[in-house]
Amino acid sequence: MDCDRCSDEAVMHAAYSGAHLCASHFCESVEKRVRRRVRRDGLVPREATPENPQTWVIGLSGGKDSVVLTQVLHETFAEDPRIELVALTIHEGIEGYRDKSLDACVELSEALGIRHEVVSYAEEFGIRMDEVVEDDPENMAACAYCGVFRRDVLSRYAEDLGANLLLTGHNLDDEAQTALMNFLEGDVGQIAKHFDASLGPLAERETQEAFVPRAKPLRDVPEKEVALYAHLRNLPAHITECPHASEAYRGEIQRLLYELEENHPGTRHSIMAGYEELSGVAASRYGEEDGVELQECPECGSTTSVTGDRCRKCTLLDALA
Repeated sequence: MDCDRCSDEAVMHAAYSGAHLCASHFCESVEKRVRRRVRRDGLVPREATPENPQTWVIGLSGGKDSVVLTQVLHETFAEDPRIELVALTIHEGIEGYRDKSLDACVELSEALGIRHEVVSYAEEFGIRMDEVVEDDPENMAACAYCGVFRRDVLSRYAEDLGANLLLTGHNLDDEAQTALMNFLEGDVGQIAKHFDASLGPLAERETQEAFVPRAKPLRDVPEKEVALYAHLRNLPAHITECPHASEAYRGEIQRLLYELEENHPGTRHSIMAGYEELSGVAASRYGEEDGVELQECPECGSTTSVTGDRCRKCTLLDALA
């Protein structure tokens, strides 16, 4: 099958759009979607100038998503003095896994010539995820611990690095899975939170001043297309699942979405279109009636919504001590 835009052989077929694209036009399509999302979400503010540049911190894990995001943003803003990219990698302390993905992060950042910072759970908390999994005082999945620690480190270091924006490599599949999970769990609060955290022009978001705003420029690109882009561009991505990954429920949702997308192309896009509209409605109600007042954790000073108590991170660290 030939590419729809030229006579070269197509390397992919997007069932949801009907497009057949060659390697060159496929990569161009991915890059256009990322750049369009940057424009739609107003990520480059009007006040950004060469004299007043913006610092964008990218959570670079070494996986395909964050590697592709970093590559595309670098090529987009390499000649733009208004934007400085900084890669931030977190070493959780997982034997035989994170070391290899860290090598990919170092290789990419050096090839692109961007600043690269590495922090570890061992340095920040005095623990390693391998030890957390072995101890497991709260009888939780490894991802539950890691998610709390990762969010804390990303937020604190983004602020320390003077970030105007914190970017993560969540793709379309990630976002559609989360949307469906929140809906099936009846978690209207999380649906409302999604609106403030991810949608609309940055200047119009009702984000809390305590946090560096976050963005997900890759969220219009399906996971398989991200992987294909990384392969075609020969990017140094470490495509291996974390050995402690145990989100069984998300795995079920993932398989369900794969089947729905196979039988009904465009399902993921439809879910996100409806979810974004629904989240706006939920946010207007929750913002008026059920908003949570943020405060400082009395132990570490981090911003928390846990009323009158320490943050979740401190509670977990005490349990692991």
